[in-house]
Amino acid sequence: MSGKSSLTVDEKMATVKINVDKKAHITVNSKRCENCAGRPCLIICTAENYKWDETRNDLVFNYEGCLECGACRLICPEGAIDWSY
Repeated sequence: MSGKSSLTVDEKMATVKINVDKKAHITVNSKRCENCAGRPCLIICTAENYKWDETRNDLVFNYEGCLECGACRLICPEGAIDWSY
């Protein structure tokens, strides 16, 4: 054997299993977001979990896709993002 795997990268990635927590580890106080001028969370999140809903004038957050990098918590100027484990 040469030690090389016969699986492609896509086949290897298909074996990765992700367990999503039932309860969010991040909560967002979207009332504070209404006055945020720059909304840096929309830009800093590499997973694009933060979206601004113009029709509702509200921040929509999807914790299930969070990469847990912590950037949103650090950059939020309004202190609207709370992490708990």
